[in-house]
Amino acid sequence: MHAMAELSPAEIDQFIEQGYIRLEHAFPRELADECREFLWRGTGCDPGNPATWTQAVVRLGYLGQEPFRRAVNTPRLHAAFDQLVGPGRWLPRADVGTFPIRFPSPDAPGDDGWHIDASFPGEDPNSFFSWRVNVASRGRALLMLFLFSDVGQDDAPTRLRVGSHLDVARLLEPEGDAGLSFIEMAQRLDTTASRPVALAQGEAGTVFLCHPFLVHAAQPHRGTQPRFMAQPPLHPAQPLQLHRDDGAYSPVELAILRGLGR
Repeated sequence: MHAMAELSPAEIDQFIEQGYIRLEHAFPRELADECREFLWRGTGCDPGNPATWTQAVVRLGYLGQEPFRRAVNTPRLHAAFDQLVGPGRWLPRADVGTFPIRFPSPDAPGDDGWHIDASFPGEDPNSFFSWRVNVASRGRALLMLFLFSDVGQDDAPTRLRVGSHLDVARLLEPEGDAGLSFIEMAQRLDTTASRPVALAQGEAGTVFLCHPFLVHAAQPHRGTQPRFMAQPPLHPAQPLQLHRDDGAYSPVELAILRGLGR
């Protein structure tokens, strides 16, 4: 296990300006190996027989086995949550959310449009497309990308529009507390198209800690080995605040204010 290291001022600045930081060795590779064994069983595929890898994407969700709980609750991650969201302002997770497991495939995955993740229910709580997001990021403090396998540029790394969270804050401000639905938001993201693109790649055990407004997208898998990644939200223990009398804003809040020109 690598020694716990605090995020540097440069990393905090990168998070505010670019919308993400890459945390290497956020959890041990050995844990990633353990978790992949559960995930392979969940897919019903044979790791040694690519002929059984018949789908471009297999989705698994909310696995609560001990290795997953340990992966999302390392001291290094908790320290980073404190620095980005604020001590006492986030809730520990018991799992790592959903896994879109991507297999090498010539087929388009069908889910590779640019979007931000919605964070609270809309008119139909059972339809994710009606879920909503507002300028105070109700219900979500971070978007997190957990790499449970080594991910190179051909292995369908998630695409990130660098700095797009600042544009999204401006899109959301006029919409008030109600915000926009997932679909409404996706339809307005052309304004972020000129942003440079970064790829969420790295070794197993790497975690990308992203601003909840960061625009991102999947892409086809052109490599040889499946990509195992989870994308859980970090939930806030209390609502984010864009008006703090004491000025004790977290980097997540500061980034929104930066986007709004305050």
